[in-house]
Amino acid sequence: MRDSRTSERADVVATRAAYDAMAERYAAFAAGEMAKRPFDRAMLRAFADVVRGRVAEVGCGPGRIAAHLAGLGLEVFGIDLSPEMIRLARATYPGLRFDEGTMENLDLPDASLGGIVAWYSIIHTPPERVPAVLTEFRRVLADGGHLLLGFKAVDDSVEVVPHEHAVAPGYWWSLRGLEKELRDTGFRPIARMSREPDPDENGPQGYLLATT
Repeated sequence: MRDSRTSERADVVATRAAYDAMAERYAAFAAGEMAKRPFDRAMLRAFADVVRGRVAEVGCGPGRIAAHLAGLGLEVFGIDLSPEMIRLARATYPGLRFDEGTMENLDLPDASLGGIVAWYSIIHTPPERVPAVLTEFRRVLADGGHLLLGFKAVDDSVEVVPHEHAVAPGYWWSLRGLEKELRDTGFRPIARMSREPDPDENGPQGYLLATT
């Protein structure tokens, strides 16, 4: 990381601590999720079909999405702020690379990636800092690179609302609101999808695919 932890914001420190504390439970909860989410698989498949080059899953948690993308034929690695999540990911998927890091300060060269997947990982970033995160994503993506976002969704009558996430404070975005942030930071949205919650989910889900 380019900045030391001593300069981190309090919410980042708190989010790391929260995920460290429940990493094992989270990994057990998330196991097998892909098998019962056909629309999630469809968006990841679409991303895999259009992306070219190396891919980072930013906010990878225990590594299940990175592993799914690798199964689709992508060269992928994971980044997460939680050391415990990285430990679990490395143990579960020893053939993949997982590194500790934060999305606000990616330890990657400019234009070094073909794609980024942020699967429900920007939801803990306060809305006023999301443009800086997207700008950082744009920095490390090559021209023509792709970004896939998954997030908890609200309707387009608002842009973003706070939500009491089970692990750490979070924010639910409308597709309209997050599309605006993407456009303002140099991305071009090319596909959007929303779906109603499954019985075990607490709200609608949103997905945005964008290119540089």
